[in-house]
Amino acid sequence: MKTRNYLTKNRFLRTTFILSLIAILSLISIQPASAHCDSFDGPALIDAEKALETNNVDLILKWINADMEDEVVPLFHKTYSMKNGDKEIYEIVKKHFYETFVRLHREMEGAPFTGLKPAGTTAHITVMSDKALESGDFASLLKALNNHVNSQLQEKFDKTEALYKVKDNSVEEGRAYVEAYVDYTHSLEAVHDILSSGAGHSH
Repeated sequence: MKTRNYLTKNRFLRTTFILSLIAILSLISIQPASAHCDSFDGPALIDAEKALETNNVDLILKWINADMEDEVVPLFHKTYSMKNGDKEIYEIVKKHFYETFVRLHREMEGAPFTGLKPAGTTAHITVMSDKALESGDFASLLKALNNHVNSQLQEKFDKTEALYKVKDNSVEEGRAYVEAYVDYTHSLEAVHDILSSGAGHSH
């Protein structure tokens, strides 16, 4: 009995994790690639702000490669040295520092830099994942992700089912059904493929 309960619990946790991964991928796929690291509520720029507040350049070095430090560190110190000077000039230099820092970080990731983004443009799933790290509450994140997966699949099913009933009424309605059908079945196939490969890996 204990073995059966353990296996059931283990299977549930694995399925929960995989469904959560699907939700993460589906949410990330609709966000710009730079929405996290380029925005002022992303962790990279939050660390950059803290670094300037405390004069601690080490806070940002983890976001860049070692060979990039020669460009970032002197610029950081120059920016910090102007902190108590002319406010307008400081803001200009600070923006240049932020842009240089984020550009190099994006370069490290192999992604283009398209400018700094205002707070609020970070993907919601990323904000949730960061908060989970801060609080240590991963269970709430999993619950939210699973709710998202369930609602997305239910929505695709409902749309396809409704169009199924009228798919032969006209060419237009038939094409609308096929479009919904492809989206619905491909989504389910993706879930199935991930679950199957996940189960195989566990063995």
